Amino acid sequence: MKKAARALMRALRLGLKGTALAQGTAPSAQINNKKLAANFRKTLAAAERGEASAQNRLGVMYEKGWGVAQDDAQAAAWYSKAADQGLAQAQFTLGFIYMTGRGVAQSDVQAASWYRKAAEQGNIAAQYNLAAMYATDGRGIVRDDAQAARWYRKAADQGFAYAQYDLGVMYRDGRGVARDAAQAVLWFRKAARQGNALAQNDLGALYADGSGVLRDDAEAVAWFRKAAEQGHAVAQTNLGEMYEEGKGVAQDDAQAVRWYREAADQGRVSAQFNLGTMYRDGRGVEQDDAQAIRWFHMAADRGDVDAQEALRRMERR
Repeated sequence: MKKAARALMRALRLGLKGTALAQGTAPSAQINNKKLAANFRKTLAAAERGEASAQNRLGVMYEKGWGVAQDDAQAAAWYSKAADQGLAQAQFTLGFIYMTGRGVAQSDVQAASWYRKAAEQGNIAAQYNLAAMYATDGRGIVRDDAQAARWYRKAADQGFAYAQYDLGVMYRDGRGVARDAAQAVLWFRKAARQGNALAQNDLGALYADGSGVLRDDAEAVAWFRKAAEQGHAVAQTNLGEMYEEGKGVAQDDAQAVRWYREAADQGRVSAQFNLGTMYRDGRGVEQDDAQAIRWFHMAADRGDVDAQEALRRMERR
């Protein structure tokens, strides 16, 4: 449930980005207000003639305040006119507006309805957001993992990296599709090659476990590193463990400490515990009980039982 909710929030963020990309970027600061106002009047005239693309552009102008006072309600009204004419981008944007409640009464049911209309026309962002709604309980639609997988696949087949990753998760976990680690590897790899850090980490984990692919610690390290260098805390922890254990890479406690620290500073509990252990034992760093206790406390306060036990043992010294 928590993973699905995170996927939906990711979908919302990507949806917002997708809207901006599809609708156009902000006008240059060099464009003066007279030109913006003239462009608004021209677009308004075309929109009032019933041109769907102009109605969509007018929605953008009201949403962004380009050449007219910003007005979410007017933006929603013009997006709605374009959406009613079947313009997929406007349908997607209207779905997003209903989901966020900007200029309209918030309605997940309406959001799902408009996402579906756009998704059926091949709009990638709508396909992804609709999939995320199916994968999440109680968001305007009855949860249906098979439908979630179906719509993730449609977006994934169009090359959308986040959909490829989420489809890989469905195959790995057996949600909405038969569990198939080899298919998980396939989809994670597609997303990972596009630079998706989530997929890079999870692909590394499959290589480390030999799940769906022959075990290859060096390949696992390579994918963990790509994700870790993007700031992915789980991958940083995984890479630290590979260095500590000398799997797929020359054993190096200093490198283990480096990557544990990167993850621990982001609040990764297992990395905080591991870093505390390195300080306690003086591995890769100068031995320091105070630092060990500090990191153990951070992990223990988050409920890590290993860190809690480590603290008790240090107190009995």
